[in-house]
Amino acid sequence: MTKAGRSKPVVGLSGGIGSGKSTVASILADLGAAVISSDALNTLELASPEVQQTLIGWWGDSIRSPDGGVDRRKVSELVFGDESQRLRLQALLHPRIAARRSVLMADAEANPAVRMIVLDSPLLFEAGLDQLCDSVIFVDTAEELRKGRSEKVRHWAPGELKRRENSQYPLDMKRARADHMVQNNSTLTDLRQQVERVFAAVLAEFGERA
Repeated sequence: MTKAGRSKPVVGLSGGIGSGKSTVASILADLGAAVISSDALNTLELASPEVQQTLIGWWGDSIRSPDGGVDRRKVSELVFGDESQRLRLQALLHPRIAARRSVLMADAEANPAVRMIVLDSPLLFEAGLDQLCDSVIFVDTAEELRKGRSEKVRHWAPGELKRRENSQYPLDMKRARADHMVQNNSTLTDLRQQVERVFAAVLAEFGERA
């Protein structure tokens, strides 16, 4: 039985920065899951005129992008260096993101083609989203791999990964609170096979065959 009497299990994705949660989410989507990405919802909110006006009112023109909007990278750098500003931003965005998420979850619940609802969020536990989940998958990836991806793909300076993760719950705690784990230290084929097994296991837990 799922929480809140839903007909489909809600699964949370957790893991460190650069662990490959988005890749796992993509595989789950291929298998029939509806993926709701907090990062995507965050991007939508940061693009809204109301939010942009508020942020520029707080922090001035220094966060403007060349097109006159808000530069996400500048906002990110600002808040990750100042906990009070990070909490301030979260207080603004999280209720708006939650409202969008609720609509998407209801749509997925009503869609007969959807077999599972996946919440892909970097702050799954910190934001209390695990309370919405019937099961949590932890994406376990070696720190050196995550560090390399962050520096190569995100162009972060050495030490930036650790600095940002220090503002989140410890990975050991997230790992311990997960119901399932996949290792993302090898090939994409290996990862897909693991995700397929977990997908089937979660459906079986809630009375459905993969």
